[in-house]
Amino acid sequence: MKNLSNPQVLGLDVHIVRRGAEAEISRGTWMGRQVMVKSRVPKAYRHVELDSALRASRTKNEARLIQEARRHGIPTPVIYDIDMQKAEIVMEEIIGPRVKDALLSAPQKEAEDICAEIGRLTALLHKAGMVHGDLTTSNMILQGQKIYFIDFSLGSRNAEIEEMGVDLHLLKEAFQSAHSERFELFQMVLGSYSKHFDQAKKVVAKIREIEERGRYT
Repeated sequence: MKNLSNPQVLGLDVHIVRRGAEAEISRGTWMGRQVMVKSRVPKAYRHVELDSALRASRTKNEARLIQEARRHGIPTPVIYDIDMQKAEIVMEEIIGPRVKDALLSAPQKEAEDICAEIGRLTALLHKAGMVHGDLTTSNMILQGQKIYFIDFSLGSRNAEIEEMGVDLHLLKEAFQSAHSERFELFQMVLGSYSKHFDQAKKVVAKIREIEERGRYT
């Protein structure tokens, strides 16, 4: 992959839209396409070679998860290019509001449909033995009638019931904080999830177990 920091390569000025603890997200164009570029930034406190290896490994893992989730029917951004040396992923820009924002103003029936689809997609992900790792409505984008899952930086494969329970527990907490006035909608998520995943009862039980642990720590 060519140097993405060069505006001439992308066809317009690449500008950072978000900085996180681990990565920077930039917007630009690549081969005539609107793209988002996720760049894992070097950490000065780590040994240079270790830092480079960690950033490359995490970039590779996230790209694989995004592509694998897509193969299992979960809408995710198309990956156009990966630069392991720079720890960068060039991917499709999904245009639309975050589900977090869409749920704030959506009519009841539309909100219920969105939550049912979240449950179905989460079930597909878990059925494939994968977890997102940061499953919140902030990491979902609504484009038309389709919900895209983004940011798999904390995801993993070969997931156990415990990890799936953590995924849904995080989502429940997101509903409690960001959608407290419509928290009943989380039941739509669980209902749809249970309909599409035969291990759902074990996962839902694990959510309760995780909550119980929290009360005694």
